[in-house]
Amino acid sequence: MGDVMRLVTFVRKNQKDHKDQPNPESVGVLLDGDTTVLDLAAAAPGEAAFGSMLALIGSGHEGLRRARELCRLRHGPALLAVEDIALRAPLPRPARLRDCGLFIAHLESGLRELARRQSARAEDPDAEFQRLMASGRFDLNPLFRERVMYYTADHLSVSGPEDVITAPAGAKELDFELEFAAVVGRTGREVKPGAAHEHIFGYTVFNDWSARDLQMLLMPAGVGPCEGKDFAGSNTLGPCIVTRDELTDPYTLTMTARVNGQEWSRGGTDGMHHSFEDAIVHLSRDRAVHPGDVIGSGTVPSGTGFDLARSLQDGDVVELDVEGIGVLRNTVRVPALPSTGS
Repeated sequence: MGDVMRLVTFVRKNQKDHKDQPNPESVGVLLDGDTTVLDLAAAAPGEAAFGSMLALIGSGHEGLRRARELCRLRHGPALLAVEDIALRAPLPRPARLRDCGLFIAHLESGLRELARRQSARAEDPDAEFQRLMASGRFDLNPLFRERVMYYTADHLSVSGPEDVITAPAGAKELDFELEFAAVVGRTGREVKPGAAHEHIFGYTVFNDWSARDLQMLLMPAGVGPCEGKDFAGSNTLGPCIVTRDELTDPYTLTMTARVNGQEWSRGGTDGMHHSFEDAIVHLSRDRAVHPGDVIGSGTVPSGTGFDLARSLQDGDVVELDVEGIGVLRNTVRVPALPSTGS
């Protein structure tokens, strides 16, 4: 299989371990056009590098070399059909998770939509929108162009392919965000620009779910999105991690979002204002990046329902498709809010 690696975390379906508990998560490699999975731990029992995805990332070149060797050997009992497994987030517990503003145009369009929403109740919405935009309050802060801006997300609230994403309590406007992410593979401090790419282990699709109504309610307090982006399963990764060597150029990929099979958004990674390498240089200043750190790209322009003035409904199926990586699919649940009575 050469150097191509598409790594997954999975569980076997309909099987129990010796304690009559569901089988633990295993690390594998997708083969045969993603129709087969090689269970690395089953192919090499006892090898520490295959105990988890984080362990494999931390094992460095030697772990990947051994994984490639096992793929060539194709040990029969370790080969599984994809219909016999259920994928989990490829990195269920990242060392850290930061979401960066590498796409600038999305931030600008989001500010315009926010101004449009605020002007909707005015007597003359169009005139009020023009007034708000002319005020400068909805201009993008120049810092977003000058440096990599980011926020720290909850690395313990990670979900994976096919997981159901439920809006947090009190929210009724759940939204997707079409992103991808780089996974750090090496420890580095004060990383130089010319060496930053060597610290990237691979790439995955990232859905940064947002409860827009809570976000808009809480952000005027000036402390960030709070519960609007921080709830159970709010950071979805998957379906796999493709190693750096598989993507010849990660900045020429098509990104698509579909809802119930209908395309809502299409963009490309060529629209990134900053690169993942820029982010690694910035994030390694005065401290280190570590194996298993996940760095989100931020959202591609038009890559949210908010940008498009469209809303998800309870039961909708959202698919984020990034060329060369795969499709990340989830169903959303937006429970009806309790009635307050008359």
